[in-house]
Amino acid sequence: MEIKDLYREIVNEHNLHPAHKRDLPGATIVLNGVNPSCGDDIYLQMKVEDGVITAAAFNGSGCAISQASADMMIDLIIGKSTQEAMRYAAQFMGMIKGTASKEEIEELEEAAALEDISHMPARVKCATLAWRTMKEEIEELQKRGASSGDVGAAGADTCGVCETKMP
Repeated sequence: MEIKDLYREIVNEHNLHPAHKRDLPGATIVLNGVNPSCGDDIYLQMKVEDGVITAAAFNGSGCAISQASADMMIDLIIGKSTQEAMRYAAQFMGMIKGTASKEEIEELEEAAALEDISHMPARVKCATLAWRTMKEEIEELQKRGASSGDVGAAGADTCGVCETKMP
């Protein structure tokens, strides 16, 4: 099996059988991420406690790449500090831009399967949607000086997809 076939299989598996596409009861941070050029629309839900992402999930709809990327990202960030998650986001963006080192790409684990997206400009926004949304959530937490999540989705009192009650 060629490496490209293996990567395609990883992306397909995360798209067809995502481990993290579900509601996250008690999510402390929920943010809606939208890619209008493709129609991708996700609600990224996270629990952050003392600066650590203890749980995460997503809901919404979109193309195979956006859905697989969200699932792979969540695999990587659960149990990590928000600083580590931000570092992973920077590495992922670097991989897509072609500026990440081999070591940085390897740290992304299965998300490295999306490296070739950099050669498909129309798909870059799909692959980066969850990563950009997660980065915005953490930046909002940092702006508020919080180490635990308390940020809603664009001022809403419930998540528009999963109906999770917002704090």
